[in-house]
This record gives sequence, C-alpha cells and structure tokens, in this order.
Amino acid sequence: MITHLPVLLREVMEILEPERGGVYVDATAGLGGHSLEILRRMGPKGLLVGIDRDEEALKVARAALASEKEKEGFASLSFELRHARFSELDSVLDGLGISNIDGVLFDLGVSMLQLKGADRGFSFNSDEPLDMRMDKKNLSLTASDVLETYSEADLRRIFSEYGEERYAGRIARQIVFLRRKGSPVRSGRELARVALSAYHGGGREKIHPATRIFQALRIEVNRELEELKAGLEISLRRLSKGGRIAAISYHSLEDRIVKHFLKDAAREGKLLLLSKKPVRPDLRETRENPAARSAKLRGAERL
Repeated sequence: MITHLPVLLREVMEILEPERGGVYVDATAGLGGHSLEILRRMGPKGLLVGIDRDEEALKVARAALASEKEKEGFASLSFELRHARFSELDSVLDGLGISNIDGVLFDLGVSMLQLKGADRGFSFNSDEPLDMRMDKKNLSLTASDVLETYSEADLRRIFSEYGEERYAGRIARQIVFLRRKGSPVRSGRELARVALSAYHGGGREKIHPATRIFQALRIEVNRELEELKAGLEISLRRLSKGGRIAAISYHSLEDRIVKHFLKDAAREGKLLLLSKKPVRPDLRETRENPAARSAKLRGAERL
C-alpha cells in the first residue's frame, strides 16, 4: 500500500478557505488527500468535484472518500469523481449542472502511485517498458514511441524545452545512435544509463541526470503544459466572485505558467494575488515527505 501525504495541506486550506455549502473542484484528485480535507471542511451541504486523468488514482480517491462517508456524522458528505483531463473540466461541470465554483485546486506533477506502478514506466529504476501515459485509455503515444520515432532534432528540442537539460543534444544523439544499431532504448533503466553517460566528467549533480529527461518525456506524452493552460483558463471563467484558485507546481515550467497566468489575470482586474511569492514547504514537511521539497504553492481570489 502506498503512503500518501498531501503536500502543503494546511497552506492549501488557508488559501482555498473551503466554506460550508460551497462547490469546490480538486482538479487532481490523485489519491484523495487534499479532497478529503476539503470535504471535511465543507460539511454536508457542500459538493466536492474531483477529476483525474489517471483511472487507477481515481479508484484510490473514490475508496478514501467513500470511507470518510462511513464515519459517524459524515454520511451526508457529497462528492462526484470523474475521469477527465483539465481541458475537460467544462464538460464535467456542465454534466453536473454546475455553472460556478467557489474554489479549485491543482496539485501538478506525477504521483507516487504512478512512480511506484510496476507497469507505468515512470521510474528510472525499472526494467518495464517506458510508457508514462497518465491516461492509458485516451492516449496512444508512449514514451517508448517517442524514443523510437522522433528525430534527433525533435528529441533534442523536448529534452531542452521540457526538461531544461543542458546535455539535450548529447542524449538525443546517443538515443538515435542506439536505435540505428538495432538496440533502441526501451526501459527506464536503459534510459537512465544513457542520460548518466552524457554527464561523464561533467561534475556532480544535485539530482539524477535522468530526472530531467523523464520529466521531458512525461510532459510530451501527456501534453501536460497545454492541459495546465486549459485548466487554468476554464477555472478562471468558472470561479464565483470571491472564489479562489490554488496551484502546487514542482518544476519551473509548471510554476512559470501558473505565475504568469495569475499575474496577467491580476493585471486585467480579474484576480487578486494572495501572495507575491510562492509558499514553500517548511523543513519539517520536507523531512517527513521528501517529495514536497520542490513544491511551490500560488493562490489568487476572483474579483
């Protein structure tokens, strides 16, 4: 069983301020950690709408929320979970007859369920095929497909843009070389070795050299940045006056999109920024949950 510690839980609740009787969206229901706390604070008259593109994660969230309803005094808690992407939030809300929401949370990045899943291909310690699809039903392109079909120039581009990898050219060149030799890179462990070889003599790194390459592939396969932009735009349209948006990002590309979106909306008089700088986890949280160490939380209120 995977232990789930929701990141920046107290700080997220301080930004969202879930009210009794409100309608709140957890756009990354994941394993249900943030959803549970929102649901508890809203009480029986509120409605939580949770979406996730990963059906396996959604099953875990559904079980966690259902278990909460079984507790004494919580039977009337109301929630709806849907298998959907950020860009499908409009259709989910329309299907539920909801026009406006009081708050929305985005907890971006990859979950522990995906990283630990034996057949998911998200880990560079695995000999399983490189998959990396968060939604296996609606996405056909896998990370292996990218490595086996993209040109050297395209691989270099996504490693550089989405992974901000300084040795993007070296790594792309080696992948294509191995492919032409009839030994394509197909597993996480193989890809990690290729990435590590590019750093020979390049000094010590704070993170494993493969981290940025895996990030780039994951973003490409799942179209994560396009989905994030769509989700933020829909959320802004749907927020009621005084409604709040909170977003946790884990790398600079996501944070940059969230930061500029909120700042632009604030300049247009649509949002009020709740802090000038992102909220970061404290030392205690990063010790208890190392996955939180790179988290940045930003929030804003609808004007």
